[in-house]
Amino acid sequence: MRKQQTLASFIRTIFIGMLFCSVSFAQSDSIPKNKKLKDSSKQQEKYGLRLGGDASKLIRSFLDDDYKGFEINGDFRFMKKLYLAGEFGIEEKRTTTDYIDATASGTYIKLGVDYNAYENWYGMNNLLYGGFRVAASNFSQKLDSFGVYSQNQYWAPQFTSSETKEFSGLNAVWAEIIVGLKVEVLTNLFLGVNAQFKYIISEKEPGNFENIYIPGYNKTYDSGSFGFGYGYNVSYLIPLFKKAR
Repeated sequence: MRKQQTLASFIRTIFIGMLFCSVSFAQSDSIPKNKKLKDSSKQQEKYGLRLGGDASKLIRSFLDDDYKGFEINGDFRFMKKLYLAGEFGIEEKRTTTDYIDATASGTYIKLGVDYNAYENWYGMNNLLYGGFRVAASNFSQKLDSFGVYSQNQYWAPQFTSSETKEFSGLNAVWAEIIVGLKVEVLTNLFLGVNAQFKYIISEKEPGNFENIYIPGYNKTYDSGSFGFGYGYNVSYLIPLFKKAR
């Protein structure tokens, strides 16, 4: 487990380092072009559909035996600073503690808008953005074993049941604030990183059992309404048309 965490931290450091190096390189490389094109009336910016996936979920699936998942994501630029954005994913997560062994599996979808706060030089398409999502998940919970707590451990020690129970038809709806960075490292190819702050609006729970993990939302933190997440994205922009700056 320690080796997995070390490798994950190493990959995360490499990924973030590549992003910032790419930003510096892109800015330095664009300076001469900007000087030449500064007064040009023909400057245009790309508008199109950007599609990609969350590399962190693929890496986690490889490193963590208790997790499987993938996510596809995309955005469409419809105004100079605004992008329609969304994500769709599938996750399966096993949670094991001294008192419970349960597995959550299901799908999720997120839809919303991103605002790009970064002022690009001509020829650049980087994003430093904040956004909002409304998200929903449909999932099931499989309970493989659980402990029944007893206040008197001497006369009635804790009882552990190994009877498998499955609860299907569960769902959750939440709102999400996202902040992130997307950097064009090659023509139309982007690397990105983001952080997500989540708030549960509603959820359907199984009887006598709480949702420990919700696909797309992550850990529920002991019935709390708040959650957190992150992602490392690789995406490709399909240019559809151009507009004047």
